[in-house]
Parts: sequence; structure tokens; C-alpha cells
Amino acid sequence: MIASSSLKNRRSAWLLVLVVSVVFGGMSACWWGETPLTPMERLHRDGELVVLTRNAPTMYYERRDRWEGFEYELASAFAAHLGLKPRFVVKDTTAEILAAIQAGEGHIAAAGLTHTAERARTYLFGPPYQTVQQQVVGSRRLAVPEEPAELVGASLLITGSSSYEEELEALRQQVPRLTWTSHMEMSTEQMLEEVWSGNVDFTIGDSHLVSINRRYFPELRVAFPIGEEQSLAWVVNPEMADLLPELAAWFAAYQGSGALDGLKERYYGYVKIFDYVDTRTFRRKVERVLPRYEALFRDQAVEHGFPWTLLAAQAYQESHWNPNALSPTGVRGIMMLTKPTAEQLGVEDRADPAQSIQGGVRYLTGLHKRVPETVQEPDRTWMALAAYNVGFGHLMDARELAVRAGKNPDLWRDLKHVLPQLSQRKYYKTVKHGYARGSEPVRYVQNIRNYQNILERLGRMSPDEDEPVTVEPERAQ
Repeated sequence: MIASSSLKNRRSAWLLVLVVSVVFGGMSACWWGETPLTPMERLHRDGELVVLTRNAPTMYYERRDRWEGFEYELASAFAAHLGLKPRFVVKDTTAEILAAIQAGEGHIAAAGLTHTAERARTYLFGPPYQTVQQQVVGSRRLAVPEEPAELVGASLLITGSSSYEEELEALRQQVPRLTWTSHMEMSTEQMLEEVWSGNVDFTIGDSHLVSINRRYFPELRVAFPIGEEQSLAWVVNPEMADLLPELAAWFAAYQGSGALDGLKERYYGYVKIFDYVDTRTFRRKVERVLPRYEALFRDQAVEHGFPWTLLAAQAYQESHWNPNALSPTGVRGIMMLTKPTAEQLGVEDRADPAQSIQGGVRYLTGLHKRVPETVQEPDRTWMALAAYNVGFGHLMDARELAVRAGKNPDLWRDLKHVLPQLSQRKYYKTVKHGYARGSEPVRYVQNIRNYQNILERLGRMSPDEDEPVTVEPERAQ
């Protein structure tokens, strides 16, 4: 009886020790900060923002010795705001990205993702940052359809598990015979190339992707839009819901500061106007004419610090690389120099390609140095090009008009909106240098940016070239 009581007492004692150990052990863990971290706490502990994206010109791509892309820069800015280092994880398709973000492989998915009602039932979207519209795209070898019913019987290839497929499912209620093929492994860019190459009749793409790719594949034609305009937005890891308020506040501030508009200007500001004939002619001359002068552009690029593709693009805009070009106003040569300017630069023969290119680049370099030092790149280069076209005095007049209008004279996106005012009497009468065809330098810069981008996309560059302009600005006196 005594032995049994003693055994019970020992068991009770061990149970008490166990309970006390668990309770005090848990309290100790609390006291020593060993409670599980929240997702946001883990994010800051790890020190990096993992971004899921795609390898594409509008998103994330390697340009010579660094990475660029609209989504890359936007996500990098958000990571910097959080005090984190961005780490980009590339997936091949939208479907893979959406599956990966739901599986917790990243913190955000930044890949030009369309915010649709169907997707919103499953995914956690951040604030919208861009508006696009889906477009049916064909090629010039086929008649262009005007409505969905005319797609019946044609081959239509789209990206699988995409917003395009959602729209087509809705359209099929109106056109029951509408059919298409979904490909899970191909991107929109690849689909557009398939149409261009003639392997398929039609595809569907978001308007901003179509605009960019038409410059590389000029035979592409937009048939008609489908559905309403839609917003692009990031998708957030479902375990990171606490990130949404921070993301919304940052986006509001980023947009309010004008930084978002600046980013859109950099990546999309030169692709709004498409000229099929001009783009096709340019690509043909890249192969047939440019090789004669490429070494001259490269030599001047090394000497003056500009990308050679920029100089070649400017020369094409000036003369279509014709050394004998002559305008009614007397400007002449590949770089279309006036006689007084040529004499000032020491150019004896404006029709000589080497002299013209050397003189033109020296002139551009001088303008680049004269642009006020408050102007940063790439706006500095765009303003120097505008001055090459319209004159430095008119550029400064436009800067004055920008200030009067409450715009920033150091930003090209603001300046290009006031330059056309120089042709309106109520404006040009109030500035020093008077009338100018102010719309011309806007188109001039836009075309040069377009040509340069096509040259780079076609691979007309060396792997060791560097992009930033290194011309030193003159100090204010």
C-alpha cells in the first residue's frame, strides 16, 4: 500500500515537472524572442524582395551589361522603399508565374498581369499602374477581320490560362463556332512572331505589347480590340496580405511624384506612332546601307561617349543614311549640317560621310554640354537632340514655357508637351526666339528613340558597349 502511494507521488511529481517545463519553457521562449515571426518580419529579416517575372522587353531583360525593363525598375524602386534588395526569379509563362506566387515562391509577381474579375477570385492584386486593351492581331498577308465572327475558320493561337482566354470564352457566347488553340509554353511575344512568320493566322495581345512588337515585325496588323480596357497590377503572395497597405501607399506616392509617368515615358513614350512603310524601309536599310557607315558611328561613339546606335539612329532620321541628301533649306549630308555650322565645325565637304558624321556628333556634343546641368539622363540627351533639330534658343524658350505652365523644364516628358506651343502666336510672341515648328523636335526625338530601339533589338551592338552618355556638362557661369 505504501509502495503504491509512493509510486503515485513520484508520477505526480514527474507530471508537475513536465507541465512546469512546458509552461516556463514557452514563457522563456517568449521572453527571448523565439515566437514565430510574421511574414513581414521574415521579409525584413531575410533582407530581400523576391519578384516573379518574365524575361521580356517590357518586363525584365539584359541590355548589354545590366538588367532593364519597366517591371524591373518599378519593382526595384519598391524594394528600395522597403529597404530590401530585389531578387528576380524568371518564369516562362503567365500561368507559371501565377502558380508560383500562390505556392509562395515569391513575394510579388510583376509581369504585366491583367487584373480580371475571374483572377481576382483567386489572386491577391495590388493597385493598378497601367491600362491596356486586348487586340486581335494578324498580318498584312491576310484580309483584316472587323469583328469576332470573321475569325471563325481561321487559326487563332493564344497563350494558355491567360486573360485572353477568359475574353474568348465570353465571346463564344455570341459566336458559338469560335475556336482557338491555347499554348501553355509560349509567351505573347512568341505568338506575335508566329503570326508574323505565317505559321498562324491570328493571335491576341495586350495593346502595349503589340505596339512594341509591331516595330520589330512591321507586317503585323491590329484587326480590332476585344473587351473593355483592363488594368495591369502586381499579384501578392497570399501569405503577404500585410504587404498590400504598404504597396498601395507607395504606389500612390510614386505616381504622385511623377516617377511612374517618367518610367512610362522611358519605356513606352516613343512607340505610340507606327509607320509600316517607314519601319520596313528602315529594317531593309539596316542590312543594306548601315554596314557602310557603321564603323564611323562606332568611332565617334567611343570618342564622344554616346551609344553608336543613337548616332546611327539620328543620322537615319536626318538623311536615311544618304551622304548626298539635300533639303530645300540647304542642309546637307548624312547629318544634314547647314553651311555655317559646317564651317564652324571645320567640315570642308558636307557630302563626305566621315566629315559629316564627325561634324554632326561634335555639334550634338556641344549642345549636350549646353543643356542645363540640372537635367539628368536620359532627358539630357533627348533635349540635346531636340536642340539639334529646332535650335538651342527655341529649346530654352520651351523650358521657359514649361515653367510658366507649372511643369518641370528638366523632364523631357513635360517639355515635349509645351514645345508645340512655339508655333502658336500667343506663346511665341512672349519668348525670346519667337516662332518655331515645335512639333517637329518632338517627332524627331521620338523617331530617333524608335530607330535606336529597333537597332538594339536587332542585335546591332557590341557586348562591351556601355549605354550611359558620358559627356560632361558645362558648368554654369
